[in-house]
Amino acid sequence: MDNQAEVREFLTSRRAKITPEQAGLPSGSRRRVPGLRRSEVAALADMSVEYYSKLERGNLAGASPAVLEALARALQLDDAERAHLLNLAHTADGSDALTRPRRRPPQWKPHRSLQWVLDAVTAGPAFVRNGRMDLLATNQLARAFYDDVYATPHNQANLARFNFLDPASRRFYPDWDQAADVAVSILRTEAGRNPHDKDLHDLVGELSTRSDEFRTRWGAHNVRHHGTGTKRFHHHAIGDLTLAYEGLEMAAEPGLTLTVYTAEPGSPDEEGLRLLATWSATQQADTASSLPAN
Repeated sequence: MDNQAEVREFLTSRRAKITPEQAGLPSGSRRRVPGLRRSEVAALADMSVEYYSKLERGNLAGASPAVLEALARALQLDDAERAHLLNLAHTADGSDALTRPRRRPPQWKPHRSLQWVLDAVTAGPAFVRNGRMDLLATNQLARAFYDDVYATPHNQANLARFNFLDPASRRFYPDWDQAADVAVSILRTEAGRNPHDKDLHDLVGELSTRSDEFRTRWGAHNVRHHGTGTKRFHHHAIGDLTLAYEGLEMAAEPGLTLTVYTAEPGSPDEEGLRLLATWSATQQADTASSLPAN
């Protein structure tokens, strides 16, 4: 992806989100742009307007940590946005070797011990995904939980593709807009962390071409850390589920996240997960019985 364009659009979009009142500045009466003016950001960051304008044009190369910190403070960036800015700056400072498109690595496969860990989680869905939102490894409950994702081969076991291109996602995610926002923010974060990933380029291009909902969200340049929280789902066989989740970065595999969903003990949702396990076991038994005997 074009680093200068990414920097320019990110900084412009962050500047537009801050009102003068939020920055402790007088609002004035004749504002031609949303949010802050460049001169106001420059003053808040204690730098010249000319230098800030250079940064906003996408020229982050050579910006010192102190300058980046001042910029993050002036633009009131949260932790995820700050990390994204640092990733963009790191890419801007990269060598030619880093800016060349990378070859696709061999298909990643989980170590046997990782699959053992996933299979040891029997009370809730557990899975490993990458920053492109590909489902790379699952336990039995996660495979059953994401049955809609796997049901359509075109989804390619990718949660973002499912979210925006598969009509079944509107049923699976009762809070569809929220799920869509999260999906795009994860992809945007990955684009800052790994900007030369050819598969990510292809996925973003496909979704931008085929989904207006994705294209609008992608242009907003929102990023976020997605580590813990609660989500609502509607499984086609089980019904409504409200589940808590924890996302754990895998130290042995940078860029991969292990996520576990669970339900409040004693809740109807916990019973729903038990029903999901029973449904999954029945599906597997039916599949096995339909296979021809040797």
